[in-house]
Amino acid sequence: MNFLPSNVRKGALLGLLFFLSYISLQAQDGKAIFSANCASCHALDKQLTGPALRGVETRGPWTDRANVVKWVHNPGGFIPTTPYTQQLAASMNGQIMPSFPQLSEKEIFSILDYIKSAPAPGAGPATPAAAGAPQETGNGELIFGVISIVLAIIALILMQVNSNLKKLSDDKEQILRPEPVPFWRNKIYIALFAVILFVVGGFYVAKSAIGLGRQQGYQPTQPIFFSHKVHAGVNQINCLYCHSAALESKHAMIPPLNVCMNCHKAINAYEKGPKIYDENGKEINGTAEIKKLYDYAGFTPGPGAQWDPSKARSPQWVKIHNLPDHVYFNHAQHTRVGNVACQTCHGNIQEMDKVAQASSLSMGWCINCHRQQKIAFNYNDSTGNKFYSIYEKFHNDFKSGKMDSLTVKDIGGLECQKCHY
Repeated sequence: MNFLPSNVRKGALLGLLFFLSYISLQAQDGKAIFSANCASCHALDKQLTGPALRGVETRGPWTDRANVVKWVHNPGGFIPTTPYTQQLAASMNGQIMPSFPQLSEKEIFSILDYIKSAPAPGAGPATPAAAGAPQETGNGELIFGVISIVLAIIALILMQVNSNLKKLSDDKEQILRPEPVPFWRNKIYIALFAVILFVVGGFYVAKSAIGLGRQQGYQPTQPIFFSHKVHAGVNQINCLYCHSAALESKHAMIPPLNVCMNCHKAINAYEKGPKIYDENGKEINGTAEIKKLYDYAGFTPGPGAQWDPSKARSPQWVKIHNLPDHVYFNHAQHTRVGNVACQTCHGNIQEMDKVAQASSLSMGWCINCHRQQKIAFNYNDSTGNKFYSIYEKFHNDFKSGKMDSLTVKDIGGLECQKCHY
């Protein structure tokens, strides 16, 4: 026996269907979580900063998913518990994976499910895209949303059929009932749609506002196609040769043309290196790009080569990694003092043909790094940082065994004025 009016039942069912559709659209699959948290250091089939992860559940303690959860939440604490993890840490020269306490057990399990179900690389050549660029996270949310909307439409049709059948039954039994209120005048439906519109609209407005100024995956076209994969990867040119101020200054510096010409006065054709591709898989003519460099530098190659500085002009490079004007960031403070590798923020730059912004560079992303990044808390020898000598309490805690490591947050890395002043 139904104790609620049919209009209320219909409204409740419709609201539930729209709510399920809304939740489904926000569902994250394992690939999305992997891309957001793991892909900067791990790949499935090759070693990056960390080991390849395909088949990880067949190795050592990882056959038990509970151990994987403990490892992700606290790698430093889990390492001493098994010979396998001790050997793994030694093979990585003591470099320890940062902890991810914010990931729930369900999210970690979904990452493992994705690793297990991800297709193996094909035998044919992969589509040549910018290596290290953020990958698409799949269309699972879209599929869930479409299914939910289809189910909602079917439910509406069935409710209308039920209403018509009930009306026929009442007419046959000569039961007089008031005429139903039209859909567009029904207060329950109007209120329900207003609430749904407010909740969904508010969510997307807030999400868009949070994302203002963020451009993860940004990959603009530059005046000269410069392949970091060829220069930093294949030819092993040190980052500091071109970005010479990265260890000493706030800015890493875009190299001037004379730095490029140090090599390209002699290298005037691209012949022996690997093929270069843009983000769409189109092959780039490396020799033509070198000629563009000559045009900007005012250099005429060949016998009797001439270099006319008066004809030189600077390429209009498009800045990729941008921070808001109210944020202070110093490269030297991170690279020289913090010993942070370029790849930590810029992704696997040595594998990118065309550079893209690999990290979100959001405040939350920076704060999480400050919470996890351990510092070399030493000031006694010639390699130490004398600034750390003022932290007498921490040094006493180290000596007494109360602390065994220190992170950036312990020395004020979460204070607002560190980055905003």
